[in-house]
Amino acid sequence: MLNGRSVLAVCPARGGSKGILLKNIRPIAGVPMVARVGHVVAQVPEIDRAVVSTDHEEVAAVAEEAGLAAPFRRPPELSGDRVSDHPVLVHALSEMERLDGRLYDIIVMLQPTSPLRAPEHVSQSIRMLIAGKWDAVWTVSKTESKAHPLKQLTVANGGGLSYYDSEGKRIIARQQLEPVYHRNGISYAFTRSCLLDQQTIMGERTGALVLDGEFVSIDTDWDCRLVEFIMGNASPSA
Repeated sequence: MLNGRSVLAVCPARGGSKGILLKNIRPIAGVPMVARVGHVVAQVPEIDRAVVSTDHEEVAAVAEEAGLAAPFRRPPELSGDRVSDHPVLVHALSEMERLDGRLYDIIVMLQPTSPLRAPEHVSQSIRMLIAGKWDAVWTVSKTESKAHPLKQLTVANGGGLSYYDSEGKRIIARQQLEPVYHRNGISYAFTRSCLLDQQTIMGERTGALVLDGEFVSIDTDWDCRLVEFIMGNASPSA
């Protein structure tokens, strides 16, 4: 709890995955990804309750062993690969408020596929949400210039090449590019009103917590190997 506000952390971790079988319990440096969320949560004093939202018993068991509660199961209609984050979070919030007999003021989403998060990242997102009176706070990273939208291309069915955005043809040097940012999946913090009243994860006032460092959101085996390489080469103070 922070400044009288109760905080619920939700780890969305369904069992299905097209890229990696049971991705959310895939070991990274010997530790299942969903378990890493539990280990981080244990070091975030602002969080009052932490749960996993899953449809899979093995995922639930691994999460519980790591300190995440698993008192409910996600229904099939919220477990497909085209279900957005918002209904999953609303379901988890509703279930936990029903089970705990209380309301939660702040909800934090911690995706297991971002195993390079640190406890301070989560704390910072919660504190920024409250201090800035934001509806939501997302952690983001600055996008490298080579991945800038104005440098992206499209290939037509016949093989023709063109700019994704016609303004791209005007770019000569990277210094011309306005900085852009992307989600890094480390932490998302929301007010209860943002999720239930505005019915969105990007509220009318959403703040960006820009993080420095290397962050990888895991989708493929290559991502897993990259994260393990980063972990293995991190300095002792990192």
